[in-house]
Amino acid sequence: MAELNGLADDRALLGRTSTAERVSDILRSRIAEGYFPPGARLSEDSIGSALGVSRNTLREAFRLLTHERLLVHQLNRGVFVRVLTVEDVEDIYRTRGLVECAVVRGLGEPPYAVDGLAEAVADGRRSTHESDWKGLGTANIHFHRELVALAGSARTDELMRSVFAELRLAFHLVDDPKRLHEPYLARNGQILQALQNGDREEAENLLAVYLDDSRRRVTEVYGHRVAEDG
Repeated sequence: MAELNGLADDRALLGRTSTAERVSDILRSRIAEGYFPPGARLSEDSIGSALGVSRNTLREAFRLLTHERLLVHQLNRGVFVRVLTVEDVEDIYRTRGLVECAVVRGLGEPPYAVDGLAEAVADGRRSTHESDWKGLGTANIHFHRELVALAGSARTDELMRSVFAELRLAFHLVDDPKRLHEPYLARNGQILQALQNGDREEAENLLAVYLDDSRRRVTEVYGHRVAEDG
């Protein structure tokens, strides 16, 4: 399978100190990128062989990702990439609103370290120019991860890494990624501009409206898709 060939390329990332945490990092990234889409069954034999890790290590990695709500274990069937409910998506956006807006509200005095945000906006513009809508979605997530990183908190980064990975599970079931992601590129630019101007209050207001609009749009589209599949 093509995704397993690609996964084998990640084997070098494990180095000499192969751990369940490193394996879970790799699988989390692959799930977020859509190599293992929602509902896909993960084969212990195939993935373990591709990464060159033991069954026990892989099972521990699966356990960690199940705890992060990215995987689900079905008795006598195996481990599967989780399919989110509409309620899951709503909860993800509640968490985003609480954390992301608090990060912006808690920023100190300007100037702010926004180079990562600017890079994400530039990546989004390149993806749009190339009509790479999946790439635009990735750039949008990158923007918000960089926004969270402004807090300078490793714990917050870790929390939101899992939240953003869950969000990508919803994105993978959307049929029209252009319509889903394109409207928010300009909004990312507006938030960036506000922070470059040192106006964190304006940035927080823009972000709050952004997240509320995105929540309504994603839950509407995702709800229709889940209903059709059901």
